[in-house]
Amino acid sequence: MGQSEPFQATALIVEDDAMQREMLSLLLEESGYQVIQCESAEAAERVLEKNAGALCLMLTDVQLAGRMNGIELAHVAKDRNPKLDIVVTSGRPLMQPLPDGAKFWAKPWAPLDVLREAELAQLS
Repeated sequence: MGQSEPFQATALIVEDDAMQREMLSLLLEESGYQVIQCESAEAAERVLEKNAGALCLMLTDVQLAGRMNGIELAHVAKDRNPKLDIVVTSGRPLMQPLPDGAKFWAKPWAPLDVLREAELAQLS
């Protein structure tokens, strides 16, 4: 009999700042996550089309490369996977409402916040 692979939670990081995207990815990988990184909401939307049901967590900035912002992406993600744990982050106040259940983190946030959220997302 073949051995089964242990479940590995998957997170989607959507951030146009490469350093922040990489830092978030490293934190989540250290928490046992498989991480998919995107620079734009449009790229993330393609990931959601194929893998929305497999994702546990999505972290997105509001300001992204491309035409769609992180709040619009959060709505698309919730439509594709209502159980998805979504965190939207920005250094500015939000100008649009978030989908039900999504969280807003004002920048700067602490790395410990990311680790806590990663744990919560795996439990839900």
